[in-house]
Formats: sequence, C-alpha cells, structure tokens
Amino acid sequence: MTAPGEAARPKPARRPTIKDIARRAGVSESAVSFALNDRPGVSRDTRARVRRVAEELGWQANSAARALSGERAGALGLVLARPAQTLGVESFFLQLVSGIQEVLSARKIALLFQVVEDLGTECALYRRWWAERRVDGVLVVDPRTEDPRPELLTALGLPAVVIGGPAAPAAVAPYPDAAPAVPPPDAPAQPPLATVWADDAKAMARILDHLHGLGHRRIVHVAGLPGLAHTERRIRSLRTEAALRGLDARHVRSVTTDYSDAEGAEATRRLLDDARPPTAIIYDNDVMAVAGTAVAAGRGIPVPAALSIVAWDDSALCRVTHPRLTALVRDTPGFGRLAAQELLAVLDGGPHRTVQGELPHLEARESTGPCPCD
Repeated sequence: MTAPGEAARPKPARRPTIKDIARRAGVSESAVSFALNDRPGVSRDTRARVRRVAEELGWQANSAARALSGERAGALGLVLARPAQTLGVESFFLQLVSGIQEVLSARKIALLFQVVEDLGTECALYRRWWAERRVDGVLVVDPRTEDPRPELLTALGLPAVVIGGPAAPAAVAPYPDAAPAVPPPDAPAQPPLATVWADDAKAMARILDHLHGLGHRRIVHVAGLPGLAHTERRIRSLRTEAALRGLDARHVRSVTTDYSDAEGAEATRRLLDDARPPTAIIYDNDVMAVAGTAVAAGRGIPVPAALSIVAWDDSALCRVTHPRLTALVRDTPGFGRLAAQELLAVLDGGPHRTVQGELPHLEARESTGPCPCD
C-alpha cells in the first residue's frame, strides 16, 4: 500500500552500468572494462567507441569498486578540528580551500571536507577513511606543538601534506623566486611528511619594524588558539623581535583566544583597562582586528591617534572598515594551491619535501600611526 504523498516522491535516477554501455556500444562487458580501465585487449576504435558511449550515458566509475580493485579513490581529504562558531566569519580557510580546489579540479579529483570537534575525532576519521579507502591522501591543517597525526598517518601509510607547520626536513624547496627555504628552527622530530609552511618569524619582524618605527613601545599580540604550532611560533617571534629592538618584555606580550570576534573584543577590553594600556595591538586574524577596532570606537579611543591596530590576515573586512586596517597581505589561495600540488606530487611518486610559501608583505593603511607616547 502506498503511503500518502509517496507516489509524488520522485525516484532517484538509475546510474548507468557497464552492461548499459556494452549494450549500446555493441560489445561485451569485458571489452567495456578493458576500454574504460585502459587495459590491452581491445582495438583503438573499440576503446574510443566505448568511451564515447560512457560519456554520453554519464557513466562514472564506482569509487568503492575502484578502491577494492586497488585503484585510486580519486579524492583527497581535509579535516578541520576547530570550534564550529569560529569558522563562519573567518575567511582564511575559504581562501585556502579555493586554492586547493583549483588544483584538484584540473585533475578531476574530489575534495572530501569535514569539520570535527576535536583532534581525537579527526584521528578516528583518518582511520576510517584509510580502512574504507575513501581518499588517496590528506591535507593536514592546524599542526600542533604536540601532534599525534604525523605518526598516525605514517603508520597507516596514508600520504599527507602538513599545511603551515614544521616537519623534519627532507628535500627543501623554496617558493618560486624566494630565498632558499630553511625549516622552522623549532621544528620537532616527526615522521617525514611533506610540508608547506610560512615564515611567521619574518612576518612578525615586518610588523614590529613598522610599529617600532612609529615609536610604539607597548605592543600586545592578540593571538589565536594556544597549542597550535603557528600560534606558538608567532608568540616566540614577538618575544625575540622585541628583545632585538630592546623593548621591555613587560610591555610587549601575547594573549591567546579562540580566533572569534567575541574573544577578540573581550581581549581588547581587558587590554584597554590596563593601567598602562598598549599603544598598538596586533590581531592574529581580520575578524578579531575589526572587533578590536569596534571596541576602541565604543570607548571613544581614536584609531590610530591613540591606538594603532594591525591584522595578521588581510581581507575585504580590513579594507572596508573605517579606518582601513593595516594588514599582512599574503596569497592564501596560492598557499592552498602549493599544498595541493605537493600532495599530488607525492601521490605521483615524488619525494616528501618541505616547501616554504611566499613571504607576506605588510600593507600600511590608516589604522597605524605615530605612537601617542606618554
């Protein structure tokens, strides 16, 4: 008996099969298999006819069947273990994925993307993908200072590229036209995975050069999540660069957040409540920088006359906020393209390399100015 409304429910279209192709092309099913898998046993004309019919019917190879036969899955994985509330407003990952997808689409490779709650769930997902042969390799983001993923992926034999973090150096390759790459000095001993990384130390030095040149001596860095490798590198870089310039460590420091606008605003309020508040604040992303600017405006603190603000990542937000925000400008889609290219190279039999991304430049805008020194 048909349930109410069931008759109106459209039935899913039946996927074409090898039998359908064989019937229309007038050949055997084995001939179709040989032709589609590029194996000997059929003539050039038959191979061309079978492929033409397969395209007309919209046939695609079954990924599960390909995996069982030992062929590639035709997909790469990307897992993001971040608090869900921090993702909706941050443009970095969208730009990164757009660069990755640009490379993969040219090779007709899918990107399997999933957001999870924590690192343990991410590791469990890698095990499941490996067992089910769902992906040919993975792109690993947000490397930790103590990270179980490199060892796990090496044990599974699942090819991977770590984006943005240190790795044990193998063949080191710089970004095109860049100076020779040197692995981060704080790189821990890890299994040899391919890595693309950014020089956070030099990026921080560029920001400190700008602010120090404007006379700022009380500078606070509103950082992202503690425990992330790049967060720790930036914190150490601020400390090192401040010491090189003779700045007082009591007035040049970092505070950590979850990258959200809410925590960025709250950190700003606490800093401005200090007896001697900073004259310049560096925010680890554009969202927190905009939130901090809004807090200053709400308190009647003019930017940059009384407070200079720098965003680590540039975006449309930085360019439309009043005043426009000074920001580090980097090619994030290009970083994604670089990571995808490295993983495809590994899958094609290439070495596990450590590759340095392009060094960002600082775009000075209206949110930074001379220090209102007291």
